[in-house]
Amino acid sequence: MPEADKEGRNYHIENKAKSELFYLKGSNELGWGMKNRLARVFNPKDGKTIMLAIDHGYFQGPTTGLERIDVDIMPLVPYADTLMLTRGILRTIVPPSVTKPIMIRASGGPSILKELSNEEIAMDIEDAIRLGVCGTAIQVFIGGEFESRSVVNMTKLVDAGLKYGIPTMAVTAVGREMARTPKYFRLATRICAELGAQVLKTYYTDEDFETVTASCPVPIVIAGGKKRPEIDALEMAYRAIDQGASGVDMGRNIFQSDSP
Repeated sequence: MPEADKEGRNYHIENKAKSELFYLKGSNELGWGMKNRLARVFNPKDGKTIMLAIDHGYFQGPTTGLERIDVDIMPLVPYADTLMLTRGILRTIVPPSVTKPIMIRASGGPSILKELSNEEIAMDIEDAIRLGVCGTAIQVFIGGEFESRSVVNMTKLVDAGLKYGIPTMAVTAVGREMARTPKYFRLATRICAELGAQVLKTYYTDEDFETVTASCPVPIVIAGGKKRPEIDALEMAYRAIDQGASGVDMGRNIFQSDSP
């Protein structure tokens, strides 16, 4: 028999139960599991993240700076908030004792020698669950030759993620001949958000970037893009966050630096 309840138990009647809004833009109606994963990626104190992107090998192979991830990249892991990488590198190189949240690359197909927009979903959501990731990342090629396929791929991943509480980050890819303008990025990010992506990765623009973040109803992190001088990369990151970005997801401007 359980012990009898004591008289005068404290129900804290004077303190009404709170229903707090989730701190990330556009995320309040998501399920608990998805919010919890997002809270591991984006610091609850400021809503920001520093992602280290090392997934380039899925279409570039051993590009400069990623020849030996075990030697050159693993020492950098403690300084990042989140890692973005492929499942192959996660399983073969990253020790399970690493507790950084993982955004897993979930799309692939063509190499840098072919039309990059011809991607497919390249992993099952069940494998993302087995790996304990905090989100999946998929390329979306608005304006590309295979635009529709990439958009539908994203929506399939979004649906699978909603089923299991795993966020989807849509990565807006830009073709070689396409202008990187605020107008294009407003279009690309808004389409992805409208179709369910919980996070966007896109490029910073020197002009009117605040219109990109303002018109996108979910958090945006910026890509580092091509290698540039360290001070320029830092200034770009500062301006992006000042204009509404929720963080950075950089690769080449870190691992190709003389002093990462």
